[in-house]
Formats: sequence, C-alpha cells, structure tokens
Amino acid sequence: MAVTQRRGRRIMMTPDELDEFLTTQRTCRVATVSADGAPHVSTLWFVWDGKSLWLYSITRSKRWADLRRDPRVAVVVDTGEEYDELRGVELSGTVEFIGEAPRTGDPHPELDSVEPLFARKNFGLPEMPHDGRHAWMRLTPEATASWDFRKLAAL
Repeated sequence: MAVTQRRGRRIMMTPDELDEFLTTQRTCRVATVSADGAPHVSTLWFVWDGKSLWLYSITRSKRWADLRRDPRVAVVVDTGEEYDELRGVELSGTVEFIGEAPRTGDPHPELDSVEPLFARKNFGLPEMPHDGRHAWMRLTPEATASWDFRKLAAL
C-alpha cells in the first residue's frame, strides 16, 4: 500500500502497524455520495487481506445503491477513548463488486480466502453463512492516511 500521507507523518502508522490494526479491528465507517450529492455514512464489519478491505453489505441498502451509481468511497477504521489512545486509518478509492449479488454461496475464486477470514473474525465460524441479502465489495486503497496518538508522548 503506497503511503499518501503528507501531514502527521510522525504519528502515522508504519506498514506493519497498519496491517496489524486493520487485521484486528472489526468495524468501519463507510462514506458514500448520494444521488443528490449529499454525503452518507454507515457502519459495516470488514476484513483486511493485507492488500484490500473487503466489505459485506446488504444489497438493498442506501450504501449499496450509492456505490452502484458512484463507486468512489472513503472508509475510516478507528479506535480509542482518551485523546492519547486515538488511532485509526482512512482508506479511499473505488470499490469493485465481487461475486453474485446478493451472495448465495456460488463458487467464486476471489472469495475463497476472504469468506473464511470474515466468517472467523466476525461470526466465529469456519465458513461463511450466506443469507441471500448481502454481497461483497473490495476496496484496494488508492490513498491512505493513518494516525496513532499514542506516539505523541515520544515527540
């Protein structure tokens, strides 16, 4: 993942820190653009495969409709309660729709490794339970910005 951050470099995450953070966090906020140009933000579970953020969305959601019309997206994953604990990352780019929509479990090679990762992380199951209401989107970030306020103490 290319570093696209100019400001805050002293508190940004290293590539290893970023990978560990995205692998262990569970919830993200997804920002889309509505048909009238208004922003729309919603929350989703995700899985990180080391290169891309995979989002499993309800296909009848406003988020899905927004992204079908305009696939540009910004996603924030963050954590921390106190100021000196805050850390997170913003990833932005264009989503790709992967597999059938809605997902019923038909074989799809690009999902062979992603679905078990997601199922273990979010459901504690060895394989993905398909409900016929969700489908996959992949965001391979074009830009990232990260912060780790725990690093402020060393500055």
